[in-house]
Amino acid sequence: MGLGSTGSTISRTAPARTSDIAETCGCRSPPAGHSDMQDVQIEALQRMSIFGGIRDDILRLILNVAPVVLVPQGDYFFREGDTADSMFVLEAGKAAVYKRLGGQECLLRNLNQGDCFGEMSLIDFSPRSASVRAVEDCTALQISAACISRVYEKDLEQFAMIEMNMGREVSRRLRESDEALDPTRLSGGAGST
Repeated sequence: MGLGSTGSTISRTAPARTSDIAETCGCRSPPAGHSDMQDVQIEALQRMSIFGGIRDDILRLILNVAPVVLVPQGDYFFREGDTADSMFVLEAGKAAVYKRLGGQECLLRNLNQGDCFGEMSLIDFSPRSASVRAVEDCTALQISAACISRVYEKDLEQFAMIEMNMGREVSRRLRESDEALDPTRLSGGAGST
């Protein structure tokens, strides 16, 4: 169990390994049924916009490197302003994204199973722009910049596709935020883009 810079308690479990990675690193073979479980995880990731179009072998690499984190209800994955180097994929539970505005913590969005968050940190390496708190006990896949670098080393084209997909997701969320602040922009008013 680790203690983050924010005082939140996050438990980390070791990443699962498939046989091809296990052989190259000298690890034991995975337990029976492991490949089937990973196939289900891969299908779930491929339904997400960030991993759409990404090959199975690249997703297996990510699953083999990325740890699963457990965040208890009420604790934070991270807080606004924290140093950032990873994104998360929510596997179970519910979380909420908050931003400090005018001295108050404002709810920006709710997150459910299958949602990803924190991907901006893999694009700009800046401090966290918002806080994410577990509304229920949560389990999430933590994908670090180092993990994405492994994809870069293995397949530049797949790396570029993930980065492009992340940019599109961030852009989509920015448009949603703009709409929430000014709904007239989508009604064809002056200044629409």
